[in-house]
Amino acid sequence: MISFNYENNFKLPNEAKISTWISSVILQENCIEEEINYVFCDDEYLHKLNVEFLNHDTLTDIISFDYSVGKNLQGDIFISTERVEDNAKDFNVSFETELQRVLVHGILHYCGYKDKSDSEAKLMREKENFYLNLLK
Repeated sequence: MISFNYENNFKLPNEAKISTWISSVILQENCIEEEINYVFCDDEYLHKLNVEFLNHDTLTDIISFDYSVGKNLQGDIFISTERVEDNAKDFNVSFETELQRVLVHGILHYCGYKDKSDSEAKLMREKENFYLNLLK
């Protein structure tokens, strides 16, 4: 089950469409959807989590807490809508496109994809683009 939660004034349009899309990504990656919670928040909220749980004193667009067991995906994905908005401007894409990329990015991590090395990041970006194209 995918749920969307809000710690700021943002409201995800088309929750049902996005939920169906994310579920299809999980299935196509041969994984099993369990409880996945997206939490939309502001920079301050996410920064506190970053410092408290990861010892990173930086702003970020997404932090995910992965509770998956094998192919059974579950976890909490926190997204700063402020960071997404800034990144969209930096990358010259719409807020909606950047938000969708971040949404699928978190799920792809749960599916086992990493992005620490150049080759891992390249594969992650290819997967993101593939699934973004399925949403359109």
